[in-house]
Amino acid sequence: MAVERTLAIIKPDAVENGHAGAILQRIEAAGFAVRAMKLIRLTKAEAEGFYAVHRGKPFFEELTTFMSSGPCIPLVLEKENAVAAWRELIGATNPANAAEGTIRKDYAESVGRNAVHGSDSVENGRLEANYFFAEHEIVANQA
Repeated sequence: MAVERTLAIIKPDAVENGHAGAILQRIEAAGFAVRAMKLIRLTKAEAEGFYAVHRGKPFFEELTTFMSSGPCIPLVLEKENAVAAWRELIGATNPANAAEGTIRKDYAESVGRNAVHGSDSVENGRLEANYFFAEHEIVANQA
């Protein structure tokens, strides 16, 4: 297996509800290396730009309004098979369908307020990370 990078976002609902620290602990406990992290508040236009792939879908307006409603924490995570490992750790988009012990099962409020974002491929992880971080902000493995 190859070491991969992926983008994660601790979304506004999880930050507002005080779950960011617990989510970060789970990330580290699962063996991910955090290569970049910052606390930001997206503008509506920035949220629309990030989620442009969903433009025209019924949930786009609600999603971008939510993502610009408060602070969020984008992170670049790294580990072997990072995309699949992160998606397994976060669980299904709908917390009602998420497996026990996953982040969304424990912290998500609904499909729309689902605590975290996870890239769905290595390529999208790279593109999404570049949306939030310049290359010099992503710390390389020093080993």
